[in-house]
Amino acid sequence: MDKKELILTSEGRQKLVDELTWREGEKHEEIVERLKEARGFGDLSENSEYDAAKEEQSQNESRINEIRQILATAKVVEHMAGELTVSIGTKVKLIDDKGKTNTFTIVGTTETDSLAHKISNESPAGAELIGHVVGDSIEFATPAGKTKHYTITEITR
Repeated sequence: MDKKELILTSEGRQKLVDELTWREGEKHEEIVERLKEARGFGDLSENSEYDAAKEEQSQNESRINEIRQILATAKVVEHMAGELTVSIGTKVKLIDDKGKTNTFTIVGTTETDSLAHKISNESPAGAELIGHVVGDSIEFATPAGKTKHYTITEITR
């Protein structure tokens, strides 16, 4: 099975490193303490606090392994000065046919956050924007099937 290459910005990589540090340190210690407390309540076979702490421990370990895998295999995108094409890590300002502006940051799939206007390089808009420069017009179909037309007015890092 051929896996897709994960792409991260340097900021996205740092967020994962910080989360890993927290999960392996502070979060791990918190769970260990909860397990110790729950053991003190007696019979483990009917101890819901112990079961909940064990479940949380399992979820934490799963996330630690997931982060380690991402960090070990993801490609971190660094940008060179003067590069003016849309790529992962760039902020793109667009204007539509009606004069409405939108600004998006292009990120790898693991960093997507629609509320923060971070769109994946694999989304319809992100994929269409990659490689374009200021002044280019783009067109893409939304997941709802509407066609959107934009002109790139600014690219920043």
